Amino acid sequence: MLTFRPNLSPAGLERKVHALFEASAHKLRSIEDSWDSSQGAPVFTVEGRYASRGWTEWTQGFQFGSAILQFDATGERHFLDYGGDCTVRLMAAHLTHRGVHDHGFNNVSTYGNLLRLLNEGAISFDEWEKRFYEVALMCSGAVQAMRWSRTADGGGYIYSFNGPHSLFVDTIRSLRALAVAFRLGHKPMGENDRPVSLLERLILHANATARYSVYYGEGRDTYDVRGRTAHESVFNPNDGNYRCPNSQQGYSPFSTWTRGLAWAMCGFAEQLEFIRTVPDEALEPYGGRAAIESTMRRAAEATCDFYIGNSPTDGIPYWDTGAPNLYRLGDWASKPSDPFNSWEPVDSSAAAIAAQGLLRLGRYLSNERYWNAGLAVADALFDEPYLSTDSSHQGLVLHAVYHRPNGWDRAPGNDGVPRGEACMWGDYHARELGLYLLRMIEDRPYLTFWSESK
Repeated sequence: MLTFRPNLSPAGLERKVHALFEASAHKLRSIEDSWDSSQGAPVFTVEGRYASRGWTEWTQGFQFGSAILQFDATGERHFLDYGGDCTVRLMAAHLTHRGVHDHGFNNVSTYGNLLRLLNEGAISFDEWEKRFYEVALMCSGAVQAMRWSRTADGGGYIYSFNGPHSLFVDTIRSLRALAVAFRLGHKPMGENDRPVSLLERLILHANATARYSVYYGEGRDTYDVRGRTAHESVFNPNDGNYRCPNSQQGYSPFSTWTRGLAWAMCGFAEQLEFIRTVPDEALEPYGGRAAIESTMRRAAEATCDFYIGNSPTDGIPYWDTGAPNLYRLGDWASKPSDPFNSWEPVDSSAAAIAAQGLLRLGRYLSNERYWNAGLAVADALFDEPYLSTDSSHQGLVLHAVYHRPNGWDRAPGNDGVPRGEACMWGDYHARELGLYLLRMIEDRPYLTFWSESK
């Protein structure tokens, strides 16, 4: 179980946050100098160098978004120029990509961050540039919202790249694409010029994720433990009835893949923050504020509680809470994580995502338990053996796992356990976590995925 440390504060992590961005600058420049765009988006490191892995190009926004976050944190203009230029030249295909559920990952991390900086006055204002980012984000949100399956209970969800039967827990974090487009006033049109409500689809998708992807210890099945998550929920596409849980990247449908858990933690927490800004009258047709926030809060609290109770004491989780060889580590939840063990890998990328979920939920609820847990995870993540201090390694946060069942992660030893490598989403979310804390330390505006025009 994660050990709480009441003495932690953002100011107490200032040295580590600055060290994170100092290391980050060197690594971003190294990737920029060596990356060949013809090979596809960088996904994870192999022997310390970023490599591609064909599946979907869901990590490209994290690559360029990382440079934009680096500028936000340090003011180094080179990173803004690089991130902005690559966004304009190389991200257009992601705006109209109808085959994925990753619009929030790719497009809010790039166009969204650029619009936020422009609206905050951090970069010089240009009306045409502003409108360009806004139209891009409206397009992205609309395209994502059209990837829609209806459920038998009258709800629905944005379906994964697996097809109309598939709801991924990951998509709760990508839901930010619909939120941004809604805030920009976009109303996409469907058949017969019928308007599609982005807010309605956001709420319905969040409800479906809370109902089917998150467990509450209510006897849903034999393995119903409060707060655990299923990576994939499978529906009958003919009638919309729920059929079963499944897992693509976890150990099994009945164990908890910790990165999926982290997506839920962070996604529900930031959607609670977003819904707080939506007027009551806009929420009334979809059940009203109290019901909407109650559903999201229940899921956020359950998943955060599960993470706290099923992590090692430093808050860096193993890749799946049901991983078959975890028992060989003994009472692993009562000691710090061990990325060098010979049985099961940790996943630092899950920690980078989860920490932000804990912090955001803690702030939203004024709950010291969640807030302190998030700081404890950040404190461990921004230090060795997780923060990479090797200038020749392109990864920022080490000991991440991508797809354990498929065997895609490099295992350097004879034990077959992945370690020592990084991934693009883990590095991006470590930077986002660092920026979240740095803005508090420096008394700058609170970091959200949306922005207000000045």
